[in-house]
This record gives sequence, C-alpha cells and structure tokens, in this order.
Amino acid sequence: MKQRVPDAAAGARLDRFLASLPGVGTRAAAERLLAADAVLVDGRRRSKSHKLGGGEEIEFEPPERLDGALVAEEMQLRIAWEDEHLLVVDKPSGLVVHPAPGHAEGTLVHGLLAHDAAGGDAERPGIVHRLDRDTSGLMVVARSEEAHRRLQGLVRRHELDRHYLALVVGRPRSRRGQIEAPIGRDRRDPLRQSLSTDSPREAVTHFEIVELLPRHALLDVRLETGRTHQIRVHLGAVDLPVAGDPLYGRPHELGLERQFLHAARLGFPHPFTGERVSTESPLPADLTRTLERARAA
Repeated sequence: MKQRVPDAAAGARLDRFLASLPGVGTRAAAERLLAADAVLVDGRRRSKSHKLGGGEEIEFEPPERLDGALVAEEMQLRIAWEDEHLLVVDKPSGLVVHPAPGHAEGTLVHGLLAHDAAGGDAERPGIVHRLDRDTSGLMVVARSEEAHRRLQGLVRRHELDRHYLALVVGRPRSRRGQIEAPIGRDRRDPLRQSLSTDSPREAVTHFEIVELLPRHALLDVRLETGRTHQIRVHLGAVDLPVAGDPLYGRPHELGLERQFLHAARLGFPHPFTGERVSTESPLPADLTRTLERARAA
C-alpha cells in the first residue's frame, strides 16, 4: 500500500502518522511494522521518530487484522512462578507466542488468557518479550496494565537476566566471550536477520562453555539485548551455528527437528516489591536425548 503524506501532516512523527492510517489503525501495529523494517519513506527506511515534511510517499504492507476478541483456550502450561501481578511460563517448543497471520488461534497468548494475562497490546496481552516458535523455555508475562508497564521498564533497563542453553556445532576459541554486532533485516532475504543490513540495531550476546563435546559445545548464552533471532544470528556469525537451526545453523544436526535453544533461566527484580525472582526450566526431553547423542558422537 502507498500513501502520500499530506502537507497538513508536516512535522508529525512517522509512527504516529502511520498509526492514523486506516490500513494500520493502532500505535502498536505501526510500531510492529516499523520494527520489522516493513515501512519505506520515499524508498528509504526511517526510524519511528522520523519527522515528516509533507509530500513524501510512504509504502507499507497493511498488517492482517484478527477478527473478534481473543478467546481463552485450555492448554496444559507449566507455570514456573506466579503472583497477582505476573507469572513466568515455561513455553514448549512449537507453540507460537501471539496471534499473527496464519496463527489466529492456538497461540500461547490464548492459553495465558486463562491465567489472567493482561496489559499492553490487545492482540498480545501480557507479553513483554517473546521466544521463537521452536525455542522452548521461560517467559515473564504481565497480569495488569501497570505490571506490563513496569516489566517493559525492566526490559528497557536490561534487568531481565535471560540465560539460554544452546548446542553449537564446533568449538569456541575461548571458554567465554562476548559478541557485539548490530543486526537487522537482511538486505537480500526479508525472512532473515543479519549483520548485513540497512537497519542495524545494537545487539550484545554473552556466552560461556558449559560442556565441550567431541564435535559440539553446550553453551550458556546470556542476552544483554533482545533482538529477533539474536542468539542464532550471533552464534552463526562466529562460526558456531546452533545445532538443528533451519535458518542460520545446521538443519537436522543429530536428528534434531528444531534448533537446540532453550531459555533455561530467567531472573529479575520484582517490578512491585523489588525482591529477586529466580526461575529455572529443565532441558526438554527432545534436547536431552540430543545432548546424549552429541556426547556419544
């Protein structure tokens, strides 16, 4: 869809103007389009705070809309921790976090509605960070608008302590390391994130060896920032592709049907009390079996 910016909109921020368009409709939808680099202003990507001058041509793909309100669905979900303000859920592999084109029902959000998830975007209530569909493990979820606002503050201040277990192909050159390389949508493939991008965003990943195996290494990976596919892109960039990763790593390595990536530990100061919340998730059965195969390789 193409839209000419009227002269009357001169001085408006790009995100606010985009949200006013009938094809977008909400600030949250506008921000999602901009975060996905799906908006061009006179053929160029611009930040959400870009000031419009009037007369520009904006090109974007209207987001698919979901018909009707979200309805809670019964799901067997492991709740690792909860109180009246928030909960920590242990997401299984294969479960999409929130509704999106092609996934209008059966998402984690639908299951969390039965646990009073609330706050933030109406299409993804309670969600402040997410995991890829085939990545398993821990996520913190809000139960009110105020809890959502405060959890977003923790994310912005990098106070969510997120540790993942990743099995990589190859051996790191040091026992621990830091990867600091901006990533964004790949210049040639819109389905991939990459270091080769026209829209780089700061990204920092820390890793430490947990176990060295004959042809693989099990890593503890800590996110300092939370970009899309960050761990998978960063590890692939330093020649440590994630085992089983169909997009950036080694598909079907050791018989895997998904990437060996599990959000194993999540800690943060409680946004209302300040007390430390620390949660852990055991390695799922499919990854445990894969690890045994790697040890025997």
